Amino acid sequence: MTFRTRVAAAAAVVVAIAVILACGVAYKGARDALLGSADSTLTFAHSQIYGPQGVVDLDSAPGVSVQLVDPSGASITEDGPQLPADQTVKDVASGKAPAQFRTVTDGGATVREYLSQLPAGTVVQEIGVLATPAALVLSEDIQGIQNELESLGFKLALLALFGVLIAGLFGWLAARAALVPLEEMTRDIEEIAASLDVSVRVTEGSDDELGRLRRAFNELLEEVELSQDSQRQLILDASHELRTPLTSLRANAQVLGRLDELETGDVTQLSDDMVTQVDELTRLVGDLTELTRGEHSVEEATSIELDDLVGDLSEVFAVHARTKQITFDVSLEPCRVFGKRDRLVRAIGNLLDNAIKFSPPGGSVLVSCADCTVTVEDSGPGVAESDRTHVFDRFYRSPKARGLPGSGLGLAIVAQVVAEAGGTIRVERSGALGGAKMVLSLPVTART
Repeated sequence: MTFRTRVAAAAAVVVAIAVILACGVAYKGARDALLGSADSTLTFAHSQIYGPQGVVDLDSAPGVSVQLVDPSGASITEDGPQLPADQTVKDVASGKAPAQFRTVTDGGATVREYLSQLPAGTVVQEIGVLATPAALVLSEDIQGIQNELESLGFKLALLALFGVLIAGLFGWLAARAALVPLEEMTRDIEEIAASLDVSVRVTEGSDDELGRLRRAFNELLEEVELSQDSQRQLILDASHELRTPLTSLRANAQVLGRLDELETGDVTQLSDDMVTQVDELTRLVGDLTELTRGEHSVEEATSIELDDLVGDLSEVFAVHARTKQITFDVSLEPCRVFGKRDRLVRAIGNLLDNAIKFSPPGGSVLVSCADCTVTVEDSGPGVAESDRTHVFDRFYRSPKARGLPGSGLGLAIVAQVVAEAGGTIRVERSGALGGAKMVLSLPVTART
């Protein structure tokens, strides 16, 4: 079933229910009014039957049939119609049932009755004193009313059926008209899907629900386009970065073909160069893997004692720094953040690794953690003002860093982790050491 059919069917059902309810209410109102008129006639006749001093005069209600029935069901009156006495009449006569109105059918005729009890001892002019209680049955022929009600019911049923058909027709027409913009949008989306051109945008139109849907779809297309551009750029940058070590490896491998012509020192140098190039490739692949993993990380975020994490990492990197006689000065204040531990370890580790890499032998590194902010300062050359807007880009390496090992992805990973955690990262000039100062800030409001 198509969406248009479902909308039309829903509209038809709603209108059909409304029409049927309206017809039902109209029929009930007409029925109650007609029967109420008959009941009023019987009630007035009942009041006329009781004469002065409680004497019952059965002839004082012209136009209404009168009958007395004893508790056994036998008729006391001989004149007038003798309707069959069922159990209800016997119960009213004996006092087991209250006075009541009812509709009965006798010989194909429809009769409205009012039943009430006459206690024993009641004086009836035409009969005398009643020895037993009896049921006073007042009846009026309402066959004409019944015929009118049947005719009205038939007409209302036809009206309801006609209303349902009209509702279905207009529901289908309304659904067709209302869904024209949706069909146009569907065609636009199908064309985009067929061409795979995510640079195309659908017309947003008005500010209604459909316009909101169009805007949301355009936002989705923008995100997909940005993602595709980012992927293309990553592939191009990775290809460029891989080309240099692979070319060097290829050249060194060719030299290995003339191993017998090389001196022992040359062979050692060649081996060291190849190991260095393989290490560079390994770091590059690892950083690319980390970037990709970060974009689709499924690690659960938890509450983390940031000062403990920074302290543990500082101890580890301080050991590495000893090879260059670099000293670590660490200042920690208790603070807690909510994030992914492995990702924060990688980000802060990259900052510490950069500080060691750019600090000269015998230099210093300052590490502090306070108010959910981690600051890492080094005594290296620092970051030039013109480079500060690019240092967190993928594969970006400043002219001063191109001669050093690395893939140019370390700070890009830091920026990605900080963005995931809702924090910020910036680079400044260290006032204490003169080198770079990296300031990583995470949301101050910690979750527990």
